[in-house]
Amino acid sequence: MTAPLLELDDLHARYGPVEALHGVSLEVGDGEVVAVLGANGAGKTTTLRAVSGTVRRSGGQVRFAGKPLRAVPEAVAKAGIAHVPEGRGTFTDLTVEENLRLGAYTRRDRQVRADIERVATWFPWLSERAGQRAGTLSGGEQQMLALARALMGRPRLVMLDEPSLGLAPMVVREIFRIVRELNVEEGLTVLVVEQDARIALETAARAYVLEVGRVAVSGSAAELEADEAVRRSYLGY
Repeated sequence: MTAPLLELDDLHARYGPVEALHGVSLEVGDGEVVAVLGANGAGKTTTLRAVSGTVRRSGGQVRFAGKPLRAVPEAVAKAGIAHVPEGRGTFTDLTVEENLRLGAYTRRDRQVRADIERVATWFPWLSERAGQRAGTLSGGEQQMLALARALMGRPRLVMLDEPSLGLAPMVVREIFRIVRELNVEEGLTVLVVEQDARIALETAARAYVLEVGRVAVSGSAAELEADEAVRRSYLGY
């Protein structure tokens, strides 16, 4: 594996008095795609939220590019991490272009227009729909807009939370195809939380399976796919 870009070391997190993560440790190498799998309530979404600072860390450490990462959303974004949350998080009353411009809010350069054109190479329909209100897009288009908006910040790491949720299989495959393309052509590092284990393992190099807030099993995608006991016990197929 390449040198870790993101490291979680014995990470604990809680919602009020309820501890949701019980010492999660994982690594994402620079330029890697890593999947986090598991059933509902396993702690997958909480893991991403603990990295991005939207849920309280109660122990352990998060390091990014070798440095401790503060649990403050703005600091996380400035460090080069983009979080595409479950449910897409598009600003439905704003236009497509306004959503994209919001993705560049941490930047101080003047290349925003050029980057709108750059992300449109992966999502060509964005240019045609620039003035359309985001809330009128289909679910798949909103998910793609959320990913495109994340790319506007030129992040080193994109965290995707359940990108397949509520979408037709054909749309899901197109989204994961674009993720693979971004990884191969741009070297984008991706940490993806996903319940569809099959498509996640097709895309990722490695995966971690969570069970009630702990890492139950981890390994290469090929190893997990080939292990019948792991598939039956944790991956649901």
